[in-house]
Amino acid sequence: MNDKPILPGNWLGLLGGGQLGKMFAQAASTMGYKVCVLEPDQNAPAAIVSAKHLAHPYTDETALSELASLCQTVTTEFENVPASSLRFLASKGILTCPNANAVAITQDRFDEKSFVASTEAPVAPHLLIESEEDCNKATAPYFPAILKTARLGYDGKGQITVNDRRELVEAFLKLNKVRCVLEKRLPLAKEVSVIAARNRLGEVAVFPVSENQHERGILAVSIMPARIDDKTAEQARQIAARIIEKLDYVGVLCTELFVLADGRLVVNELAPRPHNSGHATIDACVSSQYEQQVRTMANLPLGSVEQVRCSVMLNLLGDLWFDENEQIREPEWNKLLDIPGLKLHLYGKKEPRHARKMGHLTCIAETADEALFKAQMAAQILGLKIPQ
Repeated sequence: MNDKPILPGNWLGLLGGGQLGKMFAQAASTMGYKVCVLEPDQNAPAAIVSAKHLAHPYTDETALSELASLCQTVTTEFENVPASSLRFLASKGILTCPNANAVAITQDRFDEKSFVASTEAPVAPHLLIESEEDCNKATAPYFPAILKTARLGYDGKGQITVNDRRELVEAFLKLNKVRCVLEKRLPLAKEVSVIAARNRLGEVAVFPVSENQHERGILAVSIMPARIDDKTAEQARQIAARIIEKLDYVGVLCTELFVLADGRLVVNELAPRPHNSGHATIDACVSSQYEQQVRTMANLPLGSVEQVRCSVMLNLLGDLWFDENEQIREPEWNKLLDIPGLKLHLYGKKEPRHARKMGHLTCIAETADEALFKAQMAAQILGLKIPQ
């Protein structure tokens, strides 16, 4: 293992050009690094702010070789970067953060749950469904449940609620008989997430817990710190730290958890990258999750995860750009920016679409109640559902 730091002035590589990559590239630039992004979309948000853009598929070995010629280390900004591309870069002597094995585990829901369970972290009762015969293994205690595709699902896609074996078979057929996981539905009190960072020296830093609310399967609101008791928060942070260590993960990892009605925690899934629920770390913490991503790649000491302001983050989806006649118009940012302590982040995507993540805003304040009040003001201006 090479423990030598990669100092500012050097190149850092990035696979993926979305908004998470853009915020990473901005953090890297602030710290004095140059970023080369491999991303097929010419107009990708990260490409706009990076020093070099390779507009090729993630599996293009010529482009990967060019990336390797510039950068000593490469990271990812979305979970479905091909693990084969990371293995190719590693074969060229490039340090990938995270490594291909870690990414491969998180890309399959069943493999991920099996790994999480191996760390002695709690997971919901679940079954692997690969055939109609497997559906017969689902006995009454597994229902009601959610059938999820094992790969490629996000933001609620690839998921069907089922209440019995007959509905399970119908859902499996509807999902084209792909590899799936049947997961028992549990009585939830809250959804939370914990973002952790780990460098090659094994140093781990864990951010405060975020409380998350979703609309149509997409993250809508994140409140940090989460409104849970200290014992539960510490347990969630310990679970996240144990998972990132056992996975031998270098980079930024998000652990999503359910707080059950009886107070127990259950791990839902992992995201091998910075996470939407961690956007508020930019404005509310000493070091952001993106700065930590840079530090882990460059093998630098990790930054402080201290939260210096309470925060509420609202996702801004493309729906906000459409009026009642489905005509595109710009939201009234001037009214929004009149709210003290509101920070607006727009990603620079050229075309708004319904459910497309176009930006986010973060309301920061000295107290949680004040931050939530500001977020409620912003939601009212935008016509969003007011967070509770």
